[in-house]
Amino acid sequence: MNHLFALDIGTRTVVGLILQKEDDVYRVIDMVSREHKERSMVDGQIHNIIAVSDVIQEVKNELEAKHGTLNEVCVAAAGRALKTMNSSVTVNISEQPLMTSDDIFHLELAAVQQAQYQLAEQEEEASSTQYYCVGYSVLHYHLDEQEIGSLIDQQGEQAQVDIIATFLPKVVVESLLSALQRAGLEMQALTLEPIAAIQVLIPQSMRKLNVALVDIGAGTSDIAITKDGTVIAYGMVPKAGDEITEALSQQYLLDFHQAEEAKRQLVEENKMEIEDILGFTSEVPIEDATKEIYYAIDQLADSICNQVIELNKQSPQAVMLVGGGSLTPNLTQYIAEKLQLPKNRVAVRGIEAIKDLKGQEQLPSSPEYVTPIGIAIASQQSPVHYISVTVNERMVRLFDIKQLTIGDCLLAAGIELKKLYGKPGMGIVVTFNGKSITLPGTYGTAPTIKINGKSASIQDSISHSDEIEVIRGEDGETPKVTVQDLTGPLEDLTIQLNNEKIKMPQEVKLNGREANFDDLLQDGDEIYWQPKTTVQDVLLKHVDSSIHEKVHPFKIKVNGKGHLIKDQMLTLNHNAKPAQLDTTIKDFDQINYEVTDHIIVSDLLELLEVNLQDSITVIYDGQPVNLSYQLSTITRQDQPLSIDSLIYPNDQIEVKEQHEQQFIFQDLFRFIDIDMNETKGKHFKLYRNGEEVGFTEPIFDGDQLNIKWVEMTQSHS
Repeated sequence: MNHLFALDIGTRTVVGLILQKEDDVYRVIDMVSREHKERSMVDGQIHNIIAVSDVIQEVKNELEAKHGTLNEVCVAAAGRALKTMNSSVTVNISEQPLMTSDDIFHLELAAVQQAQYQLAEQEEEASSTQYYCVGYSVLHYHLDEQEIGSLIDQQGEQAQVDIIATFLPKVVVESLLSALQRAGLEMQALTLEPIAAIQVLIPQSMRKLNVALVDIGAGTSDIAITKDGTVIAYGMVPKAGDEITEALSQQYLLDFHQAEEAKRQLVEENKMEIEDILGFTSEVPIEDATKEIYYAIDQLADSICNQVIELNKQSPQAVMLVGGGSLTPNLTQYIAEKLQLPKNRVAVRGIEAIKDLKGQEQLPSSPEYVTPIGIAIASQQSPVHYISVTVNERMVRLFDIKQLTIGDCLLAAGIELKKLYGKPGMGIVVTFNGKSITLPGTYGTAPTIKINGKSASIQDSISHSDEIEVIRGEDGETPKVTVQDLTGPLEDLTIQLNNEKIKMPQEVKLNGREANFDDLLQDGDEIYWQPKTTVQDVLLKHVDSSIHEKVHPFKIKVNGKGHLIKDQMLTLNHNAKPAQLDTTIKDFDQINYEVTDHIIVSDLLELLEVNLQDSITVIYDGQPVNLSYQLSTITRQDQPLSIDSLIYPNDQIEVKEQHEQQFIFQDLFRFIDIDMNETKGKHFKLYRNGEEVGFTEPIFDGDQLNIKWVEMTQSHS
């Protein structure tokens, strides 16, 4: 028959209990209790492993004598050993791809590791790995400082996760394991003392109620609080039954063991018979004793209530007391008053309150046995299994309070994932068309994880004796960027040049030389690319060198002063229209050019901003007439030149400018024809804009001019 063996290793006693599960109920088979011979336990922590192991061995031997060999045992870690830490981690995600579930899990583990570091600093430990992480919960995710439901596939500048993590000091667990091993026992399962008591007194259906459960032992009082269907907080105060024992010792001059026995008499018989250190004996009723030590009871109640309020932020709906110290006289009354609760809302609960338990008659009806029974039952219903794995050939021990993953193993081994990611490759800086551009290196790769030789994810679950290998990721590389990567694909232009089909490549300059599109860029390179192609680019690329020479500017002298003639040697047409050298061309355009070795006088005068003549237009007899006179004369070697004459390199030209003159009416006669035969015997009258004027009357552009002929006889009359 399989027995369930549980040990409650307390500050004052070690209680061994054997239960047997029958369907859905548990039956008490046997119980053995032994006190420590010395103070080898302090506040629930083993200080003398050998001494504690000896007491465990005594309990084990006595039970084995009746029930056979016992190899495995269920134990509990004191709730006061639990540590909880809140932590937040923020990472920059502006330059990374969409976030995956693995990325988020890595972020969560980084937050847990940070919580470990914070706990280590708080506890002044040398290493963050001095704690077992027994679970964590995500409180919030944030994207760019805004709370968000999930980070999967999100993009932004910053991602943040807030977590709360729970830890057990390794020294607590390791000392338990060592004491058990010396007594020939293997830890079958681990639970936590507050969880154990809650498991049997406050079932899941009752945890919606806001109830404080206080386990008052000898050295400490452990507190657990339920609300909203779960355990919301654990706490501890370093005051418990020993405070009452010390008060009795002080008031009645008793040594500690005598005071402890007197305290038991008060609880069991409502009086105590004592003999003080001077040899005087007396009998003290409970009423007198409680008056003498009321201050100690008040301090214990005050400490418990203050911690309950701190954890719960207000008074709970009810308080349950268990443990030997809960029998302290008047304690329930003091707690009810301090929490402002009705007296019937604070009660001591013994083993009779445990449902689905048979064989209670095997045990004294005392609240100090609630926790041992809870340890046995909780180890079956909410066990914390002990497993070992190997991480990079190093043995790591974990306690399976939740479904363990490879990530939990890395935490336990003190491996920081963020340090295992390959570093990003070194970026380079280039100058593109005068603007500095940074080209980042490639990302480093994630670490490679293997479990038992097979590829695995950080979220994969583990089993006892698994072998885990974590290989650092590869560092990123300096970017391999070509000229074409920077400019984009560039196709040749097809154009017609003087009716010849040619290909015009789009050129890129790399550090002043013509680049190939597959040239790899280096740090400090200067790239220049003119995204548009001009007529001049085509001529420089495809016109032969002799024409290049002719296209060069030439000099002439005008009135003894040198002038550089630049553009007039080249005649350009783009798609049948006059063009300039900076005219932009496109695919399939037509360009025609003609190179000459001279310049026309009219073009020269335009360059010199010299007017060869002045002119106006007037209206004569309803028809426009253009009047002009010579403003300048232009000669070459004293030979006059016309407006269409050609000027060649090194010609010496003289330009003489005349004073401006005003047009007068008689200038009209140089530009109109008058039939003199028709004017015989007649004289004329001159009109400008309808008014009669003389020969020397000034005229202007746009004037209306008329000449009227009158017979001589008419004029005399």
